[in-house]
Amino acid sequence: VIGANDVLNPAANTAEGTPIYGMPVLDVADCKNIFIFNYDLKPGYAGVDNPLYTRDSGVYLYLGNAQETLQKFISDIDA
Repeated sequence: VIGANDVLNPAANTAEGTPIYGMPVLDVADCKNIFIFNYDLKPGYAGVDNPLYTRDSGVYLYLGNAQETLQKFISDIDA
């Protein structure tokens, strides 16, 4: 997933009273492996922490400028 924290934050389904509650999100929480390309680990625009960022396994975070981290990821796969 390349993009914003809030669009894949499963808390949108459970965190009542937050700005993202009820917002449609990409349902990736049940995926075995998730590759996330995001600038940092800070909460998104809504200010709600994303529990995927602290999941024990199956989440691979590539932090920084997405253009750079995605290029490195692709290079690593090709190697």
